[in-house]
This record gives sequence, C-alpha cells and structure tokens, in this order.
Amino acid sequence: MVGSKKRKGNKAVVNIVLGIICFIWLVPTLGLFISSFRPAADILQTGWWKVFPHQEWKASDDVIRLSKDVDLRGPIVVNGKTYTDAQLKAGVVEGGKRLMWENRRARMISVQTEGWVTKPNLTTENYKNVLSGKEYKLKKADGSEAVQKGSGLSQAFWNTLTIAVPATIIPVLIASFAAYAFAWLRFPGRKTMFVTIIAMLVIPLQVALIPVLKDYTALGLNGSYLGIWLAHTAFGLPLVTYFMYNFISQLPKDLFESAFIDGASHFTIFSRLILPLSVPALASIGIFQFLWVWNDYLVSLIFIGNQPNVQVMSMKIADLVGSRGNDWHLLTSAAFISMLMPLAIFFLLQKYFVKGLMGGSVKG
Repeated sequence: MVGSKKRKGNKAVVNIVLGIICFIWLVPTLGLFISSFRPAADILQTGWWKVFPHQEWKASDDVIRLSKDVDLRGPIVVNGKTYTDAQLKAGVVEGGKRLMWENRRARMISVQTEGWVTKPNLTTENYKNVLSGKEYKLKKADGSEAVQKGSGLSQAFWNTLTIAVPATIIPVLIASFAAYAFAWLRFPGRKTMFVTIIAMLVIPLQVALIPVLKDYTALGLNGSYLGIWLAHTAFGLPLVTYFMYNFISQLPKDLFESAFIDGASHFTIFSRLILPLSVPALASIGIFQFLWVWNDYLVSLIFIGNQPNVQVMSMKIADLVGSRGNDWHLLTSAAFISMLMPLAIFFLLQKYFVKGLMGGSVKG
C-alpha cells in the first residue's frame, strides 16, 4: 500500500516536471508564431502577448488645458494637485485615471481611463517578404524611383533540402553497415578501429575544417554538393555508428545462427534481417542527423559558400536582417518557416523515435 502511494507520488512529480518543460518550450514557440503575423511597427513597440485581450490605458475625451505661461521647470498644478514635468511625461495615476502629456508644448494633458483592449492586427506581409523577397524603392540620379525586389527563402529552402536528404541517408546507411560489422563480424583490429571511431566523438569538427578544406581545394570538391555531402557524412559518422552499434549488438544471436544455417550471406542477413529490425533506431538517428544538417551554418559556409545560388536556410535567414539589422522583424516568420520541415520529419517518424532511443538500453 505504501509502495503504491509512493509510485503514484513519483509519477505525479514526473508529470508535473514534464508539464513545466512543455510549457517552457511552448510559450516562446507560441510567441514566435504570433509575432510572425504581426506588422513590423507592432513588433517594435509591444510584446506578442498584446494580441490577446488585456487592460490598457486609453485616452478619453477629457483634456486638461493649462495656461501657456506655466513653467515646466517648476511644480505644475493640475486639479489642485502638484506634479512635476517628469511625472506627467511618464503618466500619473490618480483616482483610477492617468494624467499624461498629450501636447507638452501646448500645455495639454490627456485624461486616460483603463479598460480591456485587444490588438489582433495580424498580417501575412512578413511571410510574403520572406518567401518571395522584399521590395525596396531606390531613387535614381534623375530623381525617379526604381523598385528592386530581394530574393526570398525559396531557393535557400531547396538548397538546404538538397543537402540535408543525402547528408542524412548516406551516413546512416554507411554507419549501419559498419555497426553490423563491429557487432557480429570478427576481423583483426576490430576493437581498435571501434575505439578510434568512438574517440572521434570528442574531437571538435572545427579542428578538421582547414585540413579538409585544403584537400577539397586540391580535389576540386569545394563549393559542390558532393563536397558538402561528404563533409556532413564524415562529421556525422562517429555518432551514428556508435548509436547503431548499441542497437544492432543487442539483437538476438539466434537470428544470425538460423540465417547462417539456411545459407544466407552477410549481405542477405543485413538487408533482410538487420535493416527491417533496425527501423526504430534508423528513424531516431535519422531525425538527429537531419536536424543537425538542416540547422548547420558553419560547415555549409566553409564547404559550399555563401553565394545566393547555393545558400542554405541558416545563411539566408541571417542575411534577411541586413547589415544594419533594419529588417530583423522578418526573423520571426523566417524562423518559423525553417522549423516546418524538421517538425514534419519528427511527426512522421515519432512512433519510432522512443523505440529507437530505448533500443539497446535493455538487454534481452
């Protein structure tokens, strides 16, 4: 009885903690989504939560007019009470109303009342500018205006997809072959090679960028899709191999013995047994690899460059802001667009995700 109550208490604590984590993740995501539909002026002036009903001071029809001879450097008498110029600039609350300068030069004070307001001023202009490019008006030397349209995220989206899909499939497939060999084949130097691969997990990829870039330049691979595919494959292989090894090494040995008795080769065992049984693990590590490649900035910048025809999403989003940060409000819609593909991949493969993460953690 005591143990049952204890388990229920522990479960309640876990659920509360998970609820808090989900709430912490959901709030900024909701704010990003709402901000992506707000006009630039509203984003600069108020927070995203202002689109919901909230209490706010609103100007009423009452206006207090002071004498133009009132010295703003001294005490200012309003309705028998004394205030300073700084207080009237910030707003003074008296009797449920707020007094605030409406026109300081004309000595006019606005009487504001508090009430419920909502500002659902939403627009798709941000998404239009991000996807198709923002229009800029430029003045020519003769005084005429020319409209120039910037490039949107469309080309960068397809560039990123072209890089991310092969850069996910290639390392996962190669690592699966390697994990099977390390788990079930016996050959000289197997343990040494496996330890070497695991040791590569702790080496920062930044260490290898310059040496690899020199080799790419000599081989003519720099700036090509093949080069970036190989780079992501090389940097992702250690983790993917280690993950797949943990799963494949825990598969029942009887499966392999039965297959060998029936005369199956290693390739047949791998293609007919290992791959179908490893779908949860493949889906899980595929999600991680895809997310890493999709959000990558540094590796793509080094090996494929920042030219408009080959730019990836992360580079293009950074360029949308401009050199002076004048269009930073476009980051909200651009960031939400960049989230759509990883979210779609995750939800498509989520039923395998937990199974894959648990694969190899419990033996038997």
